[in-house]
Amino acid sequence: MEKLKSSGEEESSGERGVLHTWRGYSCSVTPEKVLLSRPVLQAALGAKHGVLLVEGGQVYSFGELPWKQNQPSSGTTEPLLEAGLSEQHVVCVAAGASHSGAVTEDGVVHMWGDNTYGQCGLSGLSVVPNPTPVAVVDCEATPPQPIRVLEVACGEQHTLALSARHEVWSWGSGCQLGLLTTTFPVWKPHKVEHLAGRHVLQVVCGASHSLALVRCLPPPQEARRLPVDKCGQCNQSLYTMTDKEDHVIISDSHYCPLGVELEDGDSKSGSEGSLGLGKMKSSPSEPILSAYTQSPKSVIPLSSSPGATSVSAPAPVSETQGQTPRTESQPVLADGVVSGAAPQSQTSETDSTEARASAELTAAGAKCSPYPDEQALKDYLKRLSDQTLAEQASKNQTAQCSQPLPESSDVFISDPATPVAQSVTPMGSALNHLVVSCASAVGERVASTYEALSLRKVINYWGPGESRERPEERVRQEEHRQGKKSCSLGDIREEEAEGLSRRLSLPGLLSQGTCALHILCHHMMSPRLLRRVSRPPVRAVALTPVGVAESDAHLPSLQTEVWSWGRGQEGQLGHGDLLPRLQPLCIKSLSGKEVIRVAAGALHSLALTAQSEVYSWGSNSFGQLGHMESPSTIPRLAKLSDGIRAWDVGAGQHHTLLLADGDCFQPILYYSGQQVKEGSAESTQEQTGGYTQQPVLLPFCMNLGYVSSVCAGGQSCAALADRNVMGFIGSLHELAAAERKYYCKLTSIKSVLLQPLLKLESLSSALGPACTGLLQNLISRFGRLAQLTGQNSASLTSFLRRSRDVRGLVLLENAQLFLDTYSEYCASVGNLLVMGGFQALVRPCQDVFGKGAEVVQKLSEGCEDGAMLADILSHLFYLPVRHLHEYGHLLLKLATCYEVNSMDYQKLQDVCSKYESLVLLLKRKRKEAEYTLHFWKSFPGKMTDSLRKPSRRLVCESSNKALTLQNAGRFSVNWFILFNDALVHAQFSTHHVFPLATLWVEPVSEENAGLYGLKVTSPEESFTLLASSPSEKAKWLRSINQAVEQALSGTGMDTSGAAMRADPPISRTASYTFYKDSRLKEVMYEGRWLAGKPNGRGVLKWPDGRMYTGTFKNGLEDGYGDYIVPNKNLNKSDHYQGHWKDGKMHGFGNFRYATGELYEGSFQDNMRHGHGMLRSGKLNSTSPSVFIGQWLHDKKTGYGVFDDITRGEKYMGLWQEDLRQGNGVIVTQFGLYYEGAFSNNKMMGTGVLLSEDDTTFEGDFSDDWTLSGKGTLTMPNGDYIEGSFSGVWGTGLKISGSYYKPNLYDSDKDKNRTLKLGRLAVPSEEKWKAVFGECWSRLGCESPGQGDTSTAWDNIAIALTTNRRQHRDSPELLSRSHNKTLESLEFIPQHVGPVTLEKYHIIRRYLIKACDTPLHPLGRLVETLVAVYRMTYVGVGANRRLLQQAVNEIKSYLSRIFQIVRFLFPDLPEEGGLLAEGPNEKKESESSGNKIDSPKPGRVVSSSALLLPVLLPRLYPPLFTLYALEKEKEDDVYWECVLRLNKQPDLALLAFLGVHQKFWPVTMTLHGEKQQVLSSTKDACFASAVETLQQISTTFTPSDKLQVIQLTFEEITQEVLALLKQDFLWSMDDLFPVFLYVVLRARIRNLGSEVSLIEDLMDPCVQHGEHGIMFTTLKACYYQIQHEKIT
Repeated sequence: MEKLKSSGEEESSGERGVLHTWRGYSCSVTPEKVLLSRPVLQAALGAKHGVLLVEGGQVYSFGELPWKQNQPSSGTTEPLLEAGLSEQHVVCVAAGASHSGAVTEDGVVHMWGDNTYGQCGLSGLSVVPNPTPVAVVDCEATPPQPIRVLEVACGEQHTLALSARHEVWSWGSGCQLGLLTTTFPVWKPHKVEHLAGRHVLQVVCGASHSLALVRCLPPPQEARRLPVDKCGQCNQSLYTMTDKEDHVIISDSHYCPLGVELEDGDSKSGSEGSLGLGKMKSSPSEPILSAYTQSPKSVIPLSSSPGATSVSAPAPVSETQGQTPRTESQPVLADGVVSGAAPQSQTSETDSTEARASAELTAAGAKCSPYPDEQALKDYLKRLSDQTLAEQASKNQTAQCSQPLPESSDVFISDPATPVAQSVTPMGSALNHLVVSCASAVGERVASTYEALSLRKVINYWGPGESRERPEERVRQEEHRQGKKSCSLGDIREEEAEGLSRRLSLPGLLSQGTCALHILCHHMMSPRLLRRVSRPPVRAVALTPVGVAESDAHLPSLQTEVWSWGRGQEGQLGHGDLLPRLQPLCIKSLSGKEVIRVAAGALHSLALTAQSEVYSWGSNSFGQLGHMESPSTIPRLAKLSDGIRAWDVGAGQHHTLLLADGDCFQPILYYSGQQVKEGSAESTQEQTGGYTQQPVLLPFCMNLGYVSSVCAGGQSCAALADRNVMGFIGSLHELAAAERKYYCKLTSIKSVLLQPLLKLESLSSALGPACTGLLQNLISRFGRLAQLTGQNSASLTSFLRRSRDVRGLVLLENAQLFLDTYSEYCASVGNLLVMGGFQALVRPCQDVFGKGAEVVQKLSEGCEDGAMLADILSHLFYLPVRHLHEYGHLLLKLATCYEVNSMDYQKLQDVCSKYESLVLLLKRKRKEAEYTLHFWKSFPGKMTDSLRKPSRRLVCESSNKALTLQNAGRFSVNWFILFNDALVHAQFSTHHVFPLATLWVEPVSEENAGLYGLKVTSPEESFTLLASSPSEKAKWLRSINQAVEQALSGTGMDTSGAAMRADPPISRTASYTFYKDSRLKEVMYEGRWLAGKPNGRGVLKWPDGRMYTGTFKNGLEDGYGDYIVPNKNLNKSDHYQGHWKDGKMHGFGNFRYATGELYEGSFQDNMRHGHGMLRSGKLNSTSPSVFIGQWLHDKKTGYGVFDDITRGEKYMGLWQEDLRQGNGVIVTQFGLYYEGAFSNNKMMGTGVLLSEDDTTFEGDFSDDWTLSGKGTLTMPNGDYIEGSFSGVWGTGLKISGSYYKPNLYDSDKDKNRTLKLGRLAVPSEEKWKAVFGECWSRLGCESPGQGDTSTAWDNIAIALTTNRRQHRDSPELLSRSHNKTLESLEFIPQHVGPVTLEKYHIIRRYLIKACDTPLHPLGRLVETLVAVYRMTYVGVGANRRLLQQAVNEIKSYLSRIFQIVRFLFPDLPEEGGLLAEGPNEKKESESSGNKIDSPKPGRVVSSSALLLPVLLPRLYPPLFTLYALEKEKEDDVYWECVLRLNKQPDLALLAFLGVHQKFWPVTMTLHGEKQQVLSSTKDACFASAVETLQQISTTFTPSDKLQVIQLTFEEITQEVLALLKQDFLWSMDDLFPVFLYVVLRARIRNLGSEVSLIEDLMDPCVQHGEHGIMFTTLKACYYQIQHEKIT
């Protein structure tokens, strides 16, 4: 800790940790100061010696130390350093009657002193002169693990250690060890198994008894126990059931008058196999103790450890007893020996005792049974084993089950974590049968409860591994005592917590201690009751929320129990009897008392509670208990005068020492017990003086300074005190004392005011449902606050006792927890106040406390006299705010003790200001609540009911006519009320509420003088308010704006927030339900707003289930959105995703219909309009039909392709109003082809029909495939018939006409007869107009070519950025390369000025990129065109007769895209035009002379050169398929020839083709070596040229293919040049045969298709150049090969 200011280093040791010791309490006593060089941190007193721990971890002893060899018998007054510990850093010391212990930093125990009884844990030594380490080892773990210890406690003959796992270990002698053994001394530390798995907080030792402070277990979810319903000792019922008119109270508060007598453990020890039986007692009412069996190896108690849980037979069990009498559940042999079946066990994590126990149970049995003699026992077990399953089942079913119900079972609802008993079907194992029959033997009432518990759950056990910190948030039940009456509203008494905590902590498990009916239930009542009471049972509220939430798990727990064991001859165990206990047992009456510390004298025990009360029990021979009950066998309160709050206790041999708060915050000391006469210290036989009737004040305590802890032992007392350096210690004490006082205050409010009130039957009816809920909320928050205060008070107390590092203060560390708890609490008080709850509580208070309700008056100190009861109540509930102010004040006081620039000072200052600002905020909130309450009192009644809400606060209202409505009628009344969540406009009988989140207010400019107006806008109305004066206008404007700002930010009315921003944002997020708007009536909108209109992202939800999610603009859907419309009939919904404009679907979108149809395309005014694709049919991969084409007002109109998959037909043509109308083409999967006119969806009019075998009909049609009228039918061989036809194609045709067989010589006539297909089809320029139209409109043009180029470029830029922004939200849609493309496209290329070659290349590269992404309008166009092209020519559309149309379609695409490109780059020359020359190109052309006849191909602008590289690769597959089908026959002939000729070796083939001998290669290169070409060599000549030519199949565009041909020629030339070694020029006669050879060897499968494709799509400007000649050569080769005759 940083040094306090000015005390510096020279702070003398006399200032802190000063130890004072004294004896007795007479006036003449003066404490002696023990002089040491360092401050004392802890002191422990034994019978005649003491041990001190000083700063730095050193240990001193003083007093009589007989175990030290060179000690004078009289003892030492000077403290003596324990040199054995000087190397260690000790953190804790303890002193027993005649031995001492210390624990070092690393958790090692050191013991020294008398070891007669093994209390030092070191075997073989009777005395241990110096501190010696003692090994505390967990032998059950493998390998054995050393246990780290936190603290030790020493008694007369035993020692206890508390491990870091919070388990207890013990060694020494006597039953106070809590171990299952009768062999003493126990030399080695053993774990007290009975407390295993629990979280022990503190252990203390009396002379012959032990106490442990244990944290309560969380409510067990599964550890349920088998119920037993009679006490094993006194045979009384363990449970009493009180049946009230609306619920049953089952109380389990049975105290057995008899207890367990300690018996000698003299078991008959024989050979290992023999059975040792303890003495049997014959009377059933006498207590019987489990006998212990000894075997040479180890002592195994029969009452097995939790690890080896045996099944309890019906022995009824007394709750007060440590050992469970039990009948072992094995079949019994004739002589009474229990045969050895190891009991079923469920082990905990580290229990290996199970194995030992089960092994030895065969050799060991015990008779502990309520039955009088062995014969009865045998009979009973025989009866059990004979019972059949059927009987058990019937018993199970007949049993009636009545569960206990929390008493306070009416209105108040508590934490929902209350566990409900799980109903589990019993498992059908033999073990279960036994248990069930046991239970039925005991009594049917209990048997039935077994139904709800599974045995597995019952035996389950919290293993040691589970003893970590558990969240202790749980609902407290009350202690149900027999005599107490309950009430319907919730009887919350002082002992409200006892029931549950006691039930949760009955000692041990099934095999040990008591069994209780453990069913905690919400809604389980006996059926009889449920029938009687019509309303469902309601959960009870506990006044104190139990345990702590996870967040404050580091606060000390107040949910504790005290467990005791050992000898009880003076009642020091507190179980209501004088019997010893061999195992720890919970002291029931202390459960729920919030014990935070225990102490043990020789024969008495003390417990200190968080409420600063002291409970004492045990021997009272000298008044050491502080009350006059003698002896007390159950804990009773020590009598301290009012206002004295104890916070530390010490217990000596016959006296008690208390450290308490008095009137001022300097602590005072009280003493009760034996008076020690002066001067008798030397005599060994001490004479005793008088004794006290009740604790007396030690007069000298004020001289000691600030005492931080006390201890007592033997006849001595000791106190550790600090001087008040710089006021620091005083401030700490003041803080702790204030907190303790405040906690006591809260507790008394709870017990004096709330509990009696809650018992009142008529409370809920007096309050009404609204206030009842609020009161319940207030009480639970009050409980949470009280609990936090109690925890903080306990934490501060221990803080004083131990560390003094300010940073460890909970108030600082967890400031937020305190602030939140207080804010929540005050909010609930305010809510109750506003709803008039305190007014409503007046009547119940007078009913309970009498007319004047003096009790309440007394509680609320500081409230002015004559105040109304309602005001007193609200004053009382606002007490915590005053205490919060005290926190701030005291923290500030602490801060002043530090240097201003120190860390601690800063921290204290920060937290202090937080508390202070919260106080101001809460005070203001209280004022607001009171102002609002006052308003509701004066407000006309009818509207109050609908407007009055708990959280609603009044800001201001216009009853003074300060605000009026503009243009209001003369007699209208307009009253405006501003709340913190709404503006209310009230008129005579109606009122309208405007939520603040959607309210915009702005001042009207004051041009027209005299009008002070405010314009108020809400989503559906806007009106102007007129203020009476400028100041009123400013006031209202500010108030409304502040209120809106707070409503939006969700903060309370916090001025600091309001000051930061004067006006709330005009754009905001809020939700609103429309009530007027015709389109949106009752629709709820949630999302962004701008000045009263939805704007930005939002969601609209209609009451009928429709929902829109997307963007809005000016109150209408606009931008991208998702719209769902449920379809009630089909039980599915229509779903639209796409673009909107002005509240309607507009732009591109996807519409999934409930019927399963899917439309992707353009919309306009909520209708399909523009280009789109509709797939209909079920949503499987092959839809029965697909239409792609143009739509007009939701109907197919214009050009479109319809693929009817079910009929196998595809129509490509014109539509009107969803019908085929106009010219069109139909192809079928059977190869039929029709082109012609359609009308009303039918073929009607002139048309041409071809079948697969080229049979052709030209003429008139009247219906699909139906001929009707004149026409010509031509056969495949050329014969034809002219005449009239009727009938359906493919069935019989009726013909009247003439048959012609064309003469071979009528060649002229024949030429006219060749059919030109495509005349009646839709011309390719007319196709897909909508697709191009949409592209133009995206560029901002009304019609193609009409528009402004710069606008077009702007539109492109906008499209790219908005699309990129949309995709940024979901980056997974874009690849990295795609992102790069987009980035490069954001630069607009220069598009004005003459286009040079360089610029032309820039344009080309730009187009390639633009067409690469669908986010660019051109890319979108290309993507759509590719889709429609594939849609047309794939599948049924792959019909060879469509080839010409397919080629023409591509050409029309090129020209139309080129038109767009020229629009974007206006200076680009038109098709076939020449590029301008760049400056440096001009010089070259001049120098080379002007003999250029034809332009270079690269200089001519052509759409195919520019656009085919983009388009063709995507359209290649369907197009090439059509070519292959068309050229099929020719290609087959060609291929057959290629295969045949390729069988020949190279030289033979060259000779056959007539290649000139001089061109024949002589050598060839094979694997890098030159070899001779032999006559057998094959595939070696001209190999590189062959390889080059083969690449023609891997290219797409004609220009690329021509490039391949050119490279092939070059390769041939290279090879020939190498051969001839001289220049030469080819003649066609020489070249052709060589090239023919290369073409044959290249083996290109579809060469015919390749040739046709090049021919059809070749750039016209290339036809007459070099490329043209080379192409002609290739074409000639193709025809040559087809017609090659091999002789």
